[in-house]
Amino acid sequence: MGHDLSAATVGPIASPADEAAEAIRLVLAEPRRARGLAERALRRAVDEGDADAASTAERALGLVAKEVRDVDGSVVHLRRAIEIAERARLGVRAAEARMSLSLTLAYRGQTQQALRESDLAARVLRGKEGARLQMQRALILQRLGRLDEALDGYRRARQGFRRSGDALWEARLLNNRALLHAYRGALGAADADLVEAERLHLSLGQELAAAEVRHNRGFVCARRGDAPAALAWFDLADEYFRANDVQRAIYLVDRCHLLLSVRLVAEGRRAAEQAVDELARTRMSADLAEARLMLSEAALLDGDADVALHEAAEARKAFARQGRKPWAALAAYASLRGAWLAGERTPATLASARRLAGSLAGAGWPLAALDARVIAGRIALACGRPEEARRELARAAGARGRGPVELRVRAWHAEALLRHESGRTHGVSSALRAGLRLLERHRAALGATELRAHVSSHAADLASFGVRVALERAEPAQVLAWSERWRAGSLRLRPVRPPDDSQLATDLEELRRVAAEADEAALSGGDAKPALRRQVALEARIRRRSWQARGDGPRVTALVSPPRPSELASALGDRVLVEYVQSDGELFAVTLAAGRLRLRRLGPPRDAAAELDALRFALRRLARGHGSSRSADAASGAAAHAARRLEEMLLAPVALELGDRPLVVVPTGALHAVPWGMLPRCAGRPVTVAPSAALWLRATERQAERPDRVVLAAGPGLPGAEREVRELAAQYPAATVLTGAAVSADAVRRALDGAALAHVAAHGRFRADNPLFSSLRLADGPLTVYDLESLDRAPQTLVLSACESGLSDVRAGDELMGLAAALFALGTTTVIGSVIAIPDEATAPLMASFHCHLAAGLASSEALARAQAERGGAAFVNLGAG
Repeated sequence: MGHDLSAATVGPIASPADEAAEAIRLVLAEPRRARGLAERALRRAVDEGDADAASTAERALGLVAKEVRDVDGSVVHLRRAIEIAERARLGVRAAEARMSLSLTLAYRGQTQQALRESDLAARVLRGKEGARLQMQRALILQRLGRLDEALDGYRRARQGFRRSGDALWEARLLNNRALLHAYRGALGAADADLVEAERLHLSLGQELAAAEVRHNRGFVCARRGDAPAALAWFDLADEYFRANDVQRAIYLVDRCHLLLSVRLVAEGRRAAEQAVDELARTRMSADLAEARLMLSEAALLDGDADVALHEAAEARKAFARQGRKPWAALAAYASLRGAWLAGERTPATLASARRLAGSLAGAGWPLAALDARVIAGRIALACGRPEEARRELARAAGARGRGPVELRVRAWHAEALLRHESGRTHGVSSALRAGLRLLERHRAALGATELRAHVSSHAADLASFGVRVALERAEPAQVLAWSERWRAGSLRLRPVRPPDDSQLATDLEELRRVAAEADEAALSGGDAKPALRRQVALEARIRRRSWQARGDGPRVTALVSPPRPSELASALGDRVLVEYVQSDGELFAVTLAAGRLRLRRLGPPRDAAAELDALRFALRRLARGHGSSRSADAASGAAAHAARRLEEMLLAPVALELGDRPLVVVPTGALHAVPWGMLPRCAGRPVTVAPSAALWLRATERQAERPDRVVLAAGPGLPGAEREVRELAAQYPAATVLTGAAVSADAVRRALDGAALAHVAAHGRFRADNPLFSSLRLADGPLTVYDLESLDRAPQTLVLSACESGLSDVRAGDELMGLAAALFALGTTTVIGSVIAIPDEATAPLMASFHCHLAAGLASSEALARAQAERGGAAFVNLGAG
């Protein structure tokens, strides 16, 4: 959306007229000071009977009101300015006020009235003021989607500004024209205009205007697909807006669009909801309609079809009232997507999609136009119209060689659909791979783990279509290959620290202090709310800063290539690989045993998810240890029943391949949280759980023979943790041992760096709301994923004797975020962690037994299986290699 600028004049302060003129000059530099000057000038002008100064002061108050998003108040002040000037026969002053009113009415969505006011002003204004009016009229035309007329208006207005030396209004023009260029895809021209606009505003002391230009630089970066740069510009502008109490709703719409582009859906939806709420209060109808459209998009991505369709319909009606046909077409597209996702496949929907694709293309929305054509093609296939489908898909596929990444990726998807419909099966795979390579390079250009994981959802349609085609042909090798092409791909890239690493470290240290204060207040019965509010603010700042990190981009090559079955078979030896895959509401298993691949259909994944929920609920009841023995027996029976049912669904169908071999399992979706050791067929069996077969293979190749540096650490508040660590130290006499006050986050982080084997006994917390703040509780507060990402060399093997330390949040493409997932991205090969809550007293004996077997030379998965057979503790899993 971007933010446009408008209004000004200069002069020393003496008379009410000078004071009013200075107020107008300060509107975009210091709006609060401008308001004070204008109010004082108005009082003096009324006392002295100076109509000229009074009209100018009212105009200044109207301009300030517009900047703080009080549109109704702005209209009132500007109409007063016109009335005062006309009574005193001050034609120029009345025309200047009409010029300002025209733009305010445009913001209100009253575009025809805005043009009428502009026409009335044009009868009077000439020279410098005529050029200013021409610029503002161009802006109104721009908002109406009449871009050619707007561009011509900007050209003529700039000539006038240059002749008169009006640098301030030239800067405003450049800012507004940059947005026009951005919507047309001329991003280089947009950048050039914004750089010059920022320079001019700063030279004139226009700090607010400069901040708005910086925001628009972020908008252009977002249009280019450069999310880290866009976020950096948005945050820089936001610092000024927050410090000066500038209403931020209009800027939140752009932030929402960017967040949605990298699939930070929850955050984007919150920004859109806040923008809609604030703009509805200020009655900025034009911006409100755009915010509603953005909220529709966010709700659609959030799976909330009702809200998505309602907001799209409201936006469409508002755009129609305002005469903004291009935006009305975009709102109609949002409604089409909602209907498509709701399952509408009718000839009427097909006709609507075809008409809309043409309207969107003509209105300058190429991505939406392409998407509408793909939807039209797929509806045509569902309606039995293959020729029509091929025509629409071919037109969509034509964009695959140009434009932003997302546009080209969707065009390659259209090409894959077209080839599939035409029977060119092998061509389908090459088209899908081309789209995935584009997305891989795009993801590699992002440095933040969170953005990398979320952006993988863009590949969901490509990868799932590849799996679907392979399943149609019943080819297990291709099902495995397509499952692996994007599965947990972000974990193959090492996280990149943001540009200001020292500031991030300071924020993380402050976060630990505040979190410790909150815990202390809660335990002592004090008020923890202030500390919790500070914690929320710090976490938000840390996330925003991390998003600005840049990845290696062009240096990353061909990471989408899956491992060959022969490579996997060689590394597996006598083990069996079971990789689970979901497609079209069905769960499948691909097995690789003794060099042979097989494919099994297992049933609906929701059935396994329901049994897993029941198992985890029963285990949580047992872990809490509350209630009677009868209640505990019931929970134990429920857990055993759910474990048997999970086995019947997940392992019984592959029993022939599994035999008594060690198991390497690659889960999907909710299955990442299965405590595999509790399934009867896994009792005593070495089981390794991996995010993907590719990552398992990489981790296996990196394993060392024996640990040469060992770290043992015991966190606070965990009964028996220190004793557990002291007993383990007897097995590792050269180990670094950290207990008591020495177990600070910084000390543990430094000790972990480069360790071969590390064991941390501490309270663990998995944050489903924000997985990268999942943490281990240490003496001075939480050690988070953000802390771990600063390691130069992660420990090769890490044992986390903590509740839920093995859990990860699962995103599209089976992207994982959590403690264990972060460590794999950093190079750790094996993590021993729990996927459910466990009684503290049951952990120490299990860990003693595990380390005894590990020290005897067993692989970690076999050491864990033997320890569990001896001591229980089936909630722990061996993640990674081993």
